[in-house]
Amino acid sequence: MFNMQDAPSGSLLAASPAEAEHSSSDRDIASIIEHAKHYLPSQGPISIFVHHNTLHSFEDLPFEQAVVEGGRRYRCEPYLSEERYHNELHRGRISIDDLRQVLMDDLDSAADELIASFGTRYSLRLAMLQMTLHAAPDAELQWMLAETKLLKRFQSQVSLPRREQVITSTRSWVMRCRDTGKLPPIVDAVIAKHRADKIQSWSNDDWEAFTLKLLWQVCHNGIDEAALPCDPPPQNNSLKELLLQACGEDIDVTVNEILIRFCGSYLDQGFADWSLPEREQGFAKSFANLYQHRISILPSWMNRLSDELRLISDQDFDPIVSIADSLAALGIGDGNVTSTVEEEITSALLALRGWAGMIWQTESNSPHLPHPIPSGSLNEYLAIRLILQRHAIADVGQRYFGTRDIPEIRNTVESELRRHARRGIEPAFRRRPSTDERTYVIFQLAQSGGWTPEQLIGMSRQQWARVVAEIESFDSLERRRLFQLAYERHYATATLDSLAIHTARRRELAKSVSTKPAYLAIFCIDDREESFRRHLEEIDPECRTASAAGFFAVAMYYQGADHAHYRPLCPAIVTPKHYVREEPTFSAVNLSEKRAERRRRIGWFTHQVHAHSRTMIGGWFTGIFGALATFPMVARILFPRLTSRFKDAMGSFVRPPSSELHLERIAPEPGQQPDELGYSLDEMAGIVIRILEDIGCIKDFPPIVIFFGHGSGSLNNPHESAYNCGACSGGRGGPNARAFAMMANDRRVRRLTLERGVEIPDDVRFVGAYHNTCSDDVEYYDLDLLPRTHRELFRRIEASVNETRARNAHERARRFESAPLDLTFSEALEHVEQRSEDLSQARPEYNHATNALVTVGRRDWTRGLFMDRRIFLTEYDPSVDDENASVLTRILQAAIPVCAGISLEYYFSSVDVEGYGCGSKLPHNVVSMLGVMTGAASDLRPGLSQQMIEIHEPMRILFVVETTPDVMDKVICENPGIAKLIVGRWVQIALIDPSTSEILRYVNGRYEPYTPESNELPAVDSSTDWYRGHRDHLGFASVNIDQSAARE
Repeated sequence: MFNMQDAPSGSLLAASPAEAEHSSSDRDIASIIEHAKHYLPSQGPISIFVHHNTLHSFEDLPFEQAVVEGGRRYRCEPYLSEERYHNELHRGRISIDDLRQVLMDDLDSAADELIASFGTRYSLRLAMLQMTLHAAPDAELQWMLAETKLLKRFQSQVSLPRREQVITSTRSWVMRCRDTGKLPPIVDAVIAKHRADKIQSWSNDDWEAFTLKLLWQVCHNGIDEAALPCDPPPQNNSLKELLLQACGEDIDVTVNEILIRFCGSYLDQGFADWSLPEREQGFAKSFANLYQHRISILPSWMNRLSDELRLISDQDFDPIVSIADSLAALGIGDGNVTSTVEEEITSALLALRGWAGMIWQTESNSPHLPHPIPSGSLNEYLAIRLILQRHAIADVGQRYFGTRDIPEIRNTVESELRRHARRGIEPAFRRRPSTDERTYVIFQLAQSGGWTPEQLIGMSRQQWARVVAEIESFDSLERRRLFQLAYERHYATATLDSLAIHTARRRELAKSVSTKPAYLAIFCIDDREESFRRHLEEIDPECRTASAAGFFAVAMYYQGADHAHYRPLCPAIVTPKHYVREEPTFSAVNLSEKRAERRRRIGWFTHQVHAHSRTMIGGWFTGIFGALATFPMVARILFPRLTSRFKDAMGSFVRPPSSELHLERIAPEPGQQPDELGYSLDEMAGIVIRILEDIGCIKDFPPIVIFFGHGSGSLNNPHESAYNCGACSGGRGGPNARAFAMMANDRRVRRLTLERGVEIPDDVRFVGAYHNTCSDDVEYYDLDLLPRTHRELFRRIEASVNETRARNAHERARRFESAPLDLTFSEALEHVEQRSEDLSQARPEYNHATNALVTVGRRDWTRGLFMDRRIFLTEYDPSVDDENASVLTRILQAAIPVCAGISLEYYFSSVDVEGYGCGSKLPHNVVSMLGVMTGAASDLRPGLSQQMIEIHEPMRILFVVETTPDVMDKVICENPGIAKLIVGRWVQIALIDPSTSEILRYVNGRYEPYTPESNELPAVDSSTDWYRGHRDHLGFASVNIDQSAARE
């Protein structure tokens, strides 16, 4: 039992209030915590998955600096590996011209500076980019020198002519010096080890080995004599890090084992069988009440914690005071150590950044959760963590050094580490670069560059220092930065070249094609809809497609007929004010109530089975009868499509009957009461006008306008909401499309839009629809309201959409390794339908993988351009905008942050899927109904899984906007959030002039005319002709969509 008089001087209970106040007197703990919160993941509950910039807290920095700082903070990679970039170089994804151009742009006037006698800085760095440089620690190098042919054979990447040139040159020089008696001592010493008396009969292999050994020795001596300064070891006086070095004890791991289990229970949204007692009192008191009782089985290091927990439970608890006291007890901020309060607090929060981030999001940004948590939970979490950290440190001190006094533990550990340092023993992460390591890098470069021993042996000490400094300044991080620029340049060049050629072709074709479409199909800007739109236009060239953000300006909390709660269907940056509920039609009210009761009973029964299967008796029954559950599970895997149809047929007994949206509000203000549901007529008219202006459709309406919301349906996929509509906060956009169509069809709303300058003729009908991007299924809403005069046209639309579904599935299926490349259209559709219903399928679809491009402009200049499902198509017509560019500003305020967030999350999860992403889906377990963790106990894993990013090419997304530099500058200046992303180079920007189609690139604050590097763009009769037989990324091509219409 821990008594007050037993408290060591370094513990919280021994630290007087005066000491705590002194140690943090100049620190505002609350403001420091507020700042540190921004380093936590901002991903909310997994059911409302919203793509965002993983490094959102670093957006004030330029991209290149931010990825480095973020990598250091989170211990993650900023770019792909150098090996991966070299693979891309060898397969042509990066060209030598790309490397040359980005290197020249990066060096600018410093490119031609001479480096010793090795040519210019440009040539040296280009050589370093082209070859694969390996780095190895001393231990590995000693093994390589002893056990491999490192000093016997040139590297495989060195060309044969260069190899022979270096060997021949060295042989001639050595024999000449030997004959004249002017052999340098270093050469003589190496010859002595190679049968000097038989030098005349050395074979080619002997001369190769001699040349390499001499080259190694010359490089080694030159670096040794240069007396190059070594990088000082990093100063890290965190006591946790010191104990890890000295004892191998990771304090974070010890504390995490306790907090992971408790956080899962504290945040639980109904998944657990038992609710955490006294959860409503907050994190600290709930934790204290749970762990202070003797019945709790605690690890030994927590044995002295009970008195402290009792104080938390019985008295008013101020987490800020507790944090300050713990920091004082740890010796943080007292001026004697370099660790600061901010560093310690940030480190403590990031030790379990997934759970800490979810606590923050749950208490601040998730009012719609069924079980919210009290405000201030994150501060209390931090306070408890620091208390546990102190006790874990004291326990390690007791076991290793015989003391629980924290200052004494620190002094002892530092003394031990100094003693080891004097004996030449240093921790791996404090290891300094050695002469051998530097020699190895120069040795590789010498082989690749054709540097001979004769050339190197005459270098002065200053020249060696200059060469090594130049090479080390262009380290792996810098090389990867240049590779990434070349990687992005290659795609951007191909994109802008193709757009320049295609827009010229479209201008000529537009003169002979009718501008009045037979019908209009509006989609979300989502990149997965690009191929669907393209195929629909190929099948029926008389249709026109357009796009807008998939919530279609209908920001709402929505509750479906079979949903228990409301959920937001709008962008995450928007807080809805309106509530909309799906209700049964009046004639189906009684039937709806019966089916709802069936759903409740089935839900209650399945929950009871789930809960009681974990009890002793329930487990016994499960063991006996559980085998029966294998039949539907096996059917789901072996016959997923057939099983799905059977389930749908059986589901008709509980499925909601015909329904309608409660869309019109009677009360003056929105709310959740029946009269407060929906929108006023004025609000509806505003929504309709906004979307029609955004897509440039304010006149010449065709008879039918269909709005396609989208989402994704799959099984056994915790990240399913990430596959849904990002503009609907990870929800499905079908209800938004349905609501918009109902608004636009209302004659009273049309009268209001007419007063505001937008006339919608009486014979125009809007239809809402839903596209499942996983199964390519399409559902239409409220078709009973479609007039008979429009039904023939709708049947034509329906037939075209059905064929589009099959073709779209065919194009998608080529990316799946399990789908043969010779599938027919119908077989491809069946394949994607099976994937959506397959219980074992880890890749139901690839979601936004491969996204790389956003266009904001008229569809006319991208119609018929094959873009490989890599583009967010955003409709914008400059001719309907006002002089203040209000429409463009409105579009970009949503498109740039949203699309950049998607792109950057895919970028960071791709470059480090374990650090920034969430690793493989296969070992994931859902926890608390909020997220996933790896295995049975780990940090909460935000980010994207391996299966979601494996075909992605990580690049900053390229925006191509149809506007002028003056207008774009105005948008940037008036929108700080957009300015951060553009000026900070988090996104790439190019403009297309609305009048001339001239392309300009935004480079460091200037708009530079773009000169195409190619004037070739393949032309094909259909998309199928271009992609058939290919699995990998494809280039651009013009699809001859409108030629037949033009001839007719």
